[in-house]
Amino acid sequence: MLDIKWIRENPAALDAALAKRGAEAQSQSLIVLDEARRNHVSALQALQERRNLASKEIGKAMATKDQAKADALKAEVATIKDELQAGEAKERELDEALKHALSVLPNIPLDEVPVGADESENVEVRKVGDKPDLGFKPKEHYELGEALGLMDFERAAKMSGARFTILTGALARLERALGQFMLDLHTSEHGYTEVNPPLMVNDAAAYGTDKLPKFGDDLFRTTDGRWLIPTAEVPLTYMAAGEIIAEEELPKRYVAQTACFRSEAGSAGRDTRGMLRQHQFIKVELVSVTTPETSIAEHERMTASAEAVLERLGLPFRTIVLCTGDMGFGAQKTYDIEVWMPGQDAYREISSCSVCGDFQGRRMNARCRKAGDKATRFVHTLNGSGVAVGRALIAVMENYQNADGSITVPDALQPYMGGLKKIEKAA
Repeated sequence: MLDIKWIRENPAALDAALAKRGAEAQSQSLIVLDEARRNHVSALQALQERRNLASKEIGKAMATKDQAKADALKAEVATIKDELQAGEAKERELDEALKHALSVLPNIPLDEVPVGADESENVEVRKVGDKPDLGFKPKEHYELGEALGLMDFERAAKMSGARFTILTGALARLERALGQFMLDLHTSEHGYTEVNPPLMVNDAAAYGTDKLPKFGDDLFRTTDGRWLIPTAEVPLTYMAAGEIIAEEELPKRYVAQTACFRSEAGSAGRDTRGMLRQHQFIKVELVSVTTPETSIAEHERMTASAEAVLERLGLPFRTIVLCTGDMGFGAQKTYDIEVWMPGQDAYREISSCSVCGDFQGRRMNARCRKAGDKATRFVHTLNGSGVAVGRALIAVMENYQNADGSITVPDALQPYMGGLKKIEKAA
C-alpha cells in the first residue's frame, strides 16, 4: 500500500509510475477522496469541541439556576450526539473507500527497472551454464515420467480434476530430495531460519501481503473463510505483522517448504500438459524483513541464494530483470530466474525474487525502530522462490535424461536418494 501523504505531495510522480506500469492516472481521484475524508474529520472534531463546550456551559447554567438556558444546551448536546454518531458512520465509509482505492494501487517501480509493456521487454542480466548436448531429441518431463511409470496424470484427474499429478517411487523421492537439499543449503550456508508455517491464513494475512483484494480469484477459499496459501510468502511475511522490531535484529531471513495452492485463474490453455502449472505444488520460499537502507542489497543476496540452488544442481539458467509492465503487483523490482528445459527448448521461470519496499509493511503495520529512538519506520520486505520444487524436478528430469529414458541423479542429490545414481523403469 502506498502512503496517501506521499501521494498528496507527489501526484505527478504517482501518475508517472502508474504510466510505466501501463495503468491510468489515479492521483486526482485519490486526493479528492482524501480531502473529503479529512474535511469530514475536521467537521466532526469541530462538533466534538462544541459538544464539550456546551456540556461545560450546562454546568454553569445550572449553577446560576438558569433552567431555560440549561435545557436549550442539553437539547443542543443531544442533537450534536446524534450528528456525531451519523458522522462517525460516514467517517468509516470514507476511510474504507480510501483504503480500498489505495489497496488496489500497484507498487512504485524503482528507477532502474526497465520500462516496458510486457515480457518481451524484460532484460537479461546474466546467463549461467551451458545447455546440455544430449545427442538425441530430448523428451518433455511428462513423456519421461509416464514412460517410467512414475508420473500419473490420469489417476490424479480421476480424483481431483485437471492440473494435478501423482508421483510415485523414485520420482516422488527425487522431489522430496530436491526440497531437502534446498532447505539444507539455505539454512546451513545462506543464513535462513527454517519455518513450518500454517497452510491456511485469514483475510488479514492475505490482505497484509497484498494478495487481497486484487488476487482473490487466484486463491482457494475454505468454507469457514480461510485462504489456502498461494506461496509461503504469505505466512512468513505476516509473522512481522503489527510488531515493532529492533533494527539491530534485522534482517530476519526465513525459509519454508510448503505445499502451495493456486486456482490458475486466467491461465486457460497455458501449460496444460504435464506438471509445469498446477493447482497444488511444492515450493521452497525465501522471505526477508529488513531496514529501508539494506533492502536493495538484500535483494541481490536473495537472488544469489536462489541461483546457487541451480548452480549446485548443474542446471543452466538465466536471470532477467522484469520490465515495469511484467512486474508483480507488490514489487518494486523483480529478478526472474529461468531454467533451461531441453524438452521444451526454452527457458522457463523457476524463481521470482522481489523487493517490495514498505508496500507490505505498511499494509500489515510492521515497523522497526533503532535503539534509543522513539520514532518507528515501516520495515521493507522481500520474497523469492528458493526454488519451485516441482519445476526443479522437471528441469532435472529434462536436463539429466538419457537416450534410454532413464534419468541420471545429479551428484548434489545422491546423498538424499540413498546413493541412487539413476532412475530407471522397473523391470
